[in-house]
Amino acid sequence: MEQDDAFHLTAVDVRRYEFQTVMRGYDRARVDQFKQQVADEMERLMRANQELDEKARGFHEQLRAFRERDRALNEALVSAQQIRAEMKEQAGREADVILQEARLEAQRLVDAARAEAAKMDGDTRDAVKLLKAELDRLERTRRSYLANIRALAERHLAEAKAHEEQGSLFEEK
Repeated sequence: MEQDDAFHLTAVDVRRYEFQTVMRGYDRARVDQFKQQVADEMERLMRANQELDEKARGFHEQLRAFRERDRALNEALVSAQQIRAEMKEQAGREADVILQEARLEAQRLVDAARAEAAKMDGDTRDAVKLLKAELDRLERTRRSYLANIRALAERHLAEAKAHEEQGSLFEEK
């Protein structure tokens, strides 16, 4: 049943309302009893309505709090997603930097190894050249000694022949 905003009836109004008495009218005690019952019911309904209004206000407050929490959670979720995306992007950048540094270090090590190998190759070539030069010098020295020994041997042989010939000259005389 809809309430008319122009007509407001309270429990006090019901209790104070006086019916006109007419001949052979209603039983006054029963009317008073009914008025009391209606007023009591109205008071109960008004209290129940107030309780419902308070509950409704409480529910509205809870709903507002839940909406605020939902908004805060959504903001936190969006923020967490942004942070995750930023961290992922940062990790990608850091991984790229680490990879680039590793590549540069690997290239530096390869270049150093190549330089060391080239130096060792150069050192080896220099050592081989020195050894060949020493070998050539030793070979020349050997040949020189052999030539000197031959010359000495030939001179001794010539002297021996000369002595031998002189000895046979003395024997013939």
